[in-house]
Amino acid sequence: MSILAAEVDHTSSSPLLIAAALIGIAVVVVLITVLKVHPFLALILGSAVLGVIAGVGVKDIVTSFTAGVGSTVGSVGLLIALGAMIGGLLTVSGGADEVVTRIVDRVSVRALPWAMGGVAALIGIPLFFEIGVVLLVPIVLLVAHRSSQPLLRVGIPALAGLSVLHGFIPPHPGPLVAISSLKASLGLVLLFGLILAIPCVILAGPVFGSLISPRLNVATPLALVGAATGSRESGTTGAGSTGAGTTDADERDLGNVGDPARDDGPRRQPGFGATVATVLLPVVLMLLGAIGELTLDEGTTLRSICDIVGTPVIALLVGVIVAMFTLGTAVGFGRQKISDTLGGSLPAIAGILLIVAAGGGFKQLLVDSGISGLIADAAEGADFSPLVLGWLVAVGIRLATGSATVATITAAGIVAPLAADLDKPTTALLALAVGAGSLFFSHVNDAGFWLVKEYFGMTVGETIKSWSVMETIISVVGLIGVLIMSIIV
Repeated sequence: MSILAAEVDHTSSSPLLIAAALIGIAVVVVLITVLKVHPFLALILGSAVLGVIAGVGVKDIVTSFTAGVGSTVGSVGLLIALGAMIGGLLTVSGGADEVVTRIVDRVSVRALPWAMGGVAALIGIPLFFEIGVVLLVPIVLLVAHRSSQPLLRVGIPALAGLSVLHGFIPPHPGPLVAISSLKASLGLVLLFGLILAIPCVILAGPVFGSLISPRLNVATPLALVGAATGSRESGTTGAGSTGAGTTDADERDLGNVGDPARDDGPRRQPGFGATVATVLLPVVLMLLGAIGELTLDEGTTLRSICDIVGTPVIALLVGVIVAMFTLGTAVGFGRQKISDTLGGSLPAIAGILLIVAAGGGFKQLLVDSGISGLIADAAEGADFSPLVLGWLVAVGIRLATGSATVATITAAGIVAPLAADLDKPTTALLALAVGAGSLFFSHVNDAGFWLVKEYFGMTVGETIKSWSVMETIISVVGLIGVLIMSIIV
């Protein structure tokens, strides 16, 4: 990409470059939030505006944008697809429901918030946030209803577990894009992210949930409790029971991964141990790569093995193959059913891939037009911490667009030049700082805000006091944790 950047002519005026960045981002914000344009198109149009104002030729704008799209899809798209496949099998097989039921049914009422946070963090590793919410909501409602616990005391920990994984841990799109843009070590980001996730989930989940639940009298939606009960009694998973009842025969023919009607043979519940092992397998393999990178000398046989199995594509591919047996064949699915489930998990991520790809193009224009270099020089001259800068940039874009993914993509592109002079651990922490900033204060321009509001039957004010504050706690604790780890490593 540095060769491409050198071939792109642009203005040498620093004020004009800064204006180009601000106007380009403003165009994306207005298109998404005011005109309700899809983020994919908004990022394309914002890139064009940025390039024109920065003095980049039309041909060079197209070349730079498409190069960014290609590199991002090549490095990120495959991993997202493989992660979605594991999530699809986890959902359709009932493996996620088995994990939730096994853990929740065996803990005391006092420990329920901690159990829900842990369960959400576990099954949230391969599942995207929205899918995790749809899957967990029936369980949250049932647990709150049967235990006579306040809904938020049980629900906030579950949401916190899902949100933290979404912002910090690969193979979620945001962390993967940050890793790609900053050229960070995926293994180190995963290792540091898992460490960082612990205090974030605890403080934003069980601790905050116990504090806010007595202050907000949110009743458990009885209609959704009934739907969840019916789902569990019929042996379906949460993902297939909370889609507002709109799934029709046409959707089933397309391979909807949450639809139990596609079963082609007798079903058995997947084993708890096998399910947990399958979910954690890619994470363990990638961690082995990170540990090998930190502790073993290059060129040794053991280091080479760790590097191979820890490669993200290989780790996730191994996870998919194992899941085909543990969450497919082992529960009675035939080959066609397994194939339908894997294929049916891909259409749902098409929109995510397009947004991530367009964000990669936007990022590349920030680099090739000289804007990122200008910002990096300014930050170095001011002796400003790149970790704090990455967090602040992501916070600003998150508040403006409402999208954590867009915030991560754009912020990582802006601060990418800073990573060139950082060591590997600090670069990994910069990726996590950007991820933490992308979660700051979800509000009315965020689709996740409305998803949580409707499922939990809350008013806008109640959602802000619970969900929005929870997201802010995750973001701030994440930044504090990153700064503390930067001192240690």
